[in-house]
Amino acid sequence: MAPGAGICKDVIESCVAFADYDMATSSSDLRGSPLRKAATGFGGNLGATSTNNVHELLECPVCINLMYPPIYQCPNGHTVCSICKARVHNSCPTCRNELGNIRCLALEKVAESLELPCRYQILGCHDIFPYYSKLKHEKNCRYRPYNCPYAGAECSVTGDIPYLVMHLTNDHKVDMHDGCSFNHRYVKSNPHEVENATWMLTVFNCFGRQFCLHFEAFHIGMAPVYMAFLRFMGDEDEARQFSYSLEVGGHGRKFMWQGVPRSIRDSHRKVRDSQDGLIIQRNLALFFSGGDRQELKLKVAGRIWKEQ
Repeated sequence: MAPGAGICKDVIESCVAFADYDMATSSSDLRGSPLRKAATGFGGNLGATSTNNVHELLECPVCINLMYPPIYQCPNGHTVCSICKARVHNSCPTCRNELGNIRCLALEKVAESLELPCRYQILGCHDIFPYYSKLKHEKNCRYRPYNCPYAGAECSVTGDIPYLVMHLTNDHKVDMHDGCSFNHRYVKSNPHEVENATWMLTVFNCFGRQFCLHFEAFHIGMAPVYMAFLRFMGDEDEARQFSYSLEVGGHGRKFMWQGVPRSIRDSHRKVRDSQDGLIIQRNLALFFSGGDRQELKLKVAGRIWKEQ
């Protein structure tokens, strides 16, 4: 009989609701972790049970992730997580018996007794959380890795800020500049033929931190526009310590924007779609570009400063 067989009371799933269990946690989070509470009623004292045995009991045999309520079992006591129950078409992956809707309430109770470290402990988070609170914390843990801020492609690289700076330099070949003021010119020879475009990301080292300047063409409704905005390589609370301004102009006219840089925790698309930046209609951008208005030559000047 598999570990845990026969210990779970056969109970048809009721209307018990559990929230915040939609993110899978690797079973490696449990290996070698401190079990801060002892629990009884699971074949004796859990404190005397080896970590490996507890890990095996809570590990889904299909996806190898730790299981969260509802945990299902077949009549022989083999368990499976709720996500994989649908994947295996209600057939036990161990003995092939029908799973039905039998809940393993005892195993769910055992999980309640555990306290585990955050999965980002190696990155600096040293807090300990109850088993069922751990996932909710990890979704918003300040030490969780950042996504690559490069917007020219769907990049799946994650890491801390120093690693991402190195990644942007070596892999994406982005422009890196030192200083808190800038003056960039964005050029496009056929702006009327380009409906959606993203220019090369520029990163500024300013006040010992990194800021990403984005510029792109897209549509708001039916209107073609250009948008420039700044993202901060760090968390939102740190981003609010800074402000920035952007301006474009020509022929004695000037268009300005001032705001707070957004954290790279917010995706590039989320910031763009929120229109939180300098937005200029294409016809006006071409007017500022000069000439016959057939070529985009838009100069964007900006400044970053730290709020007191």
